[in-house]
Amino acid sequence: MAGSLEVFVPGALWLRDYVVSLGGARINARMTVIKLRSGEILIHSPCPFDEALTAEVVALGPVAAIIAPGNFHWLHVRSCQQAFPEAVTYICPGVEMRAKELSFDEILRDEAPALWLGELSQVLLQGPRVMREVAFFHHASKTLILVDLVENVTAATPGTNGLLRFLFRMIGMWNTPSPAPEYRLGWGDKALVRQCMLRILQWDFERVILSHGDLITGDAKRRIAHAWRKILGHYTSSSRMQKATRPGEPTSPSSLTVWRTWL
Repeated sequence: MAGSLEVFVPGALWLRDYVVSLGGARINARMTVIKLRSGEILIHSPCPFDEALTAEVVALGPVAAIIAPGNFHWLHVRSCQQAFPEAVTYICPGVEMRAKELSFDEILRDEAPALWLGELSQVLLQGPRVMREVAFFHHASKTLILVDLVENVTAATPGTNGLLRFLFRMIGMWNTPSPAPEYRLGWGDKALVRQCMLRILQWDFERVILSHGDLITGDAKRRIAHAWRKILGHYTSSSRMQKATRPGEPTSPSSLTVWRTWL
């Protein structure tokens, strides 16, 4: 396997791009490697592993967990499990139905497991029947980590082919951050989805790691909100985005950004 890990945040986040094919359309995909304060490693949305990549990750620290964060992001979990058999495997709800032979340890929810509590926050979002995803926020680097809730495919995106570019132009996803096509077919319980999106937008993120397309490193919150505008509807925000409260803490207009999601 060509290439190596790319440093995204020194000492904390690394990325590995690879290519996937879906019905003849080729698109890039991205694995994220997260180092906790303990020195332990989390592997988010794993790619295929070979000996060279395994050695690179081992050099960063002991792998504690493998995370399948979305219903379409489990295909290389087995390869990762073979590379790191001692790691605990966490899956997004629904993966156990799509990959019935896949072994796992825990199903992700809204509450962060003890392993990364206080370092990463998470929100479980239920879209249409086939789409669920767990969004993550890495506090120390102010980085939002998504898989399919936003894709950002442009002319600069490596690994795409003509068919993918044609399809994305046809459905209005070319050169603009947008939810994956599966989400655009229908959102299910829109009120619940909107609530989850608002919780994500309360996080104090400044950059976004996406599994598909170009990374978002500037004007991140506005661009994510724009990508979700059809669900969020009309809204206003204060001029200053503030940090979201931790689960269980009381909220008030003075402590949270005020969003008006419909008129």
